Amino acid sequence: MKPDTSTVSPLKPVASASDVVAGRGALPGAPGIGDADFPTDGNGGYDVGHYGLTLSYDPPSKHLSGVTRIEARATQDLSRFNLDLSGFTVSRITVDGKPAKFDRAGTELSVTPASAIPNAAAFNVEVAYAGEPKPVRGSSNLGTYGFIPTRDGAFVTCQPNGAKTWFPGNDHPSDKASYDFDVTVPAGLTALANGELVGTPKTAGGKTTFRWRESHPMASYLATMTLGKFEMLQGTTPGGLKNIAAVDPRFRSSLRKLYDVSGRVTDYWSTIFGPYPFSSTGGVVDDFPAGYALENQTKPMYGGFAPGDDIIAHELAHQWFGDSLSITRWKDLWLNEGFATYAEWLWSEHEGQATAEQLFRRQYAAAADDPIWSYAPGRARPDDLFNNSVYTRGGMALHALRQRIGDPAFFRLLKEWNSTHRYGNVTTPEFVAMAEKISGKKLGPLFDAWLFTPKKPTTW
Repeated sequence: MKPDTSTVSPLKPVASASDVVAGRGALPGAPGIGDADFPTDGNGGYDVGHYGLTLSYDPPSKHLSGVTRIEARATQDLSRFNLDLSGFTVSRITVDGKPAKFDRAGTELSVTPASAIPNAAAFNVEVAYAGEPKPVRGSSNLGTYGFIPTRDGAFVTCQPNGAKTWFPGNDHPSDKASYDFDVTVPAGLTALANGELVGTPKTAGGKTTFRWRESHPMASYLATMTLGKFEMLQGTTPGGLKNIAAVDPRFRSSLRKLYDVSGRVTDYWSTIFGPYPFSSTGGVVDDFPAGYALENQTKPMYGGFAPGDDIIAHELAHQWFGDSLSITRWKDLWLNEGFATYAEWLWSEHEGQATAEQLFRRQYAAAADDPIWSYAPGRARPDDLFNNSVYTRGGMALHALRQRIGDPAFFRLLKEWNSTHRYGNVTTPEFVAMAEKISGKKLGPLFDAWLFTPKKPTTW
């Protein structure tokens, strides 16, 4: 994400006597995945491998109907399990084709299959639901996110936990899956989702269905079904990667730049961070005044503004840092935002503008009592998740590391970090360990000073 210009214990499953009897020792999955800062996000007891989303949206009535098909595998003997879903009326749930019982409590949809699911067993869930999606209106630096109705469609950006505003699932970045999207909209509108189009959109009865597929693992908050009136450019980057750019007609003058810069940036990052992890690149500018951009996988979204080169560089760097390499817990958000911020500085340097060293020095000139120094970015706070320190001081930490270990080791580290954890989940201790291994240096004091100490670092 890029703006324009705890101690809570994880939830535990609660088993009743009937759970144990019916499942012969099977237990319900936890109603949270174990992220102490967001205790009800995600769910325990299973891992999702694939989502198949069949969705129909009518902008005038703001009515969405959907069927979500989930392919999952149990990670315990499972008597029941939860899905995250906000709003909607659920009409039917089946597990492996058999009707399942279900109930609702807030955003928790609890599903009890006809029989217990053994540990390590694959199972399929199908949920039919309908209603008017409601976005999340977060704190000042979160803004509005999730499924956001617009004048002619919807703007869908879900960080950190807004996927549940339009489909049921395991809504936490530590459970990644592949996706198929079948999205039906009134004829004349375009539906955009992650990945690439499958076949040609088909129109019948005044409606058009678009089929998109993202075959690479993806965190739920990166999924989108943004739709409306769009003008598009499709082709390839200079390096030969599929490139898809789309803009609301209000921003048609920015379409060529979005397409060209996205292509050049993606190709350049492939030389710095390692091979591009997905099958297409590009970006989307919609007319909803979100005031931020989000790194939706393969299609960064720019909400209500034509992005500059720096923001495009930031969001496309996220395709490596945040999308391919996803954080295990939200407290490590600097691994996304600090890296993408430093990528902006690397792009500036590449383009012959200010160097990373100059940009670092400008930020370091902030007075010792500047708020950026009192927020230690290595531990992002759930009530202030997107604080400037997570971005800027996180990026400064990487430059301090570059100075300490030298360019050969630093840029080798960026590539090995990506290749080792491609499509997986990462933590800060893993990054520190790899940095020490590659450089041969003890780097604990450096990372402590830049990431975990609430004051201005004086040495590095």
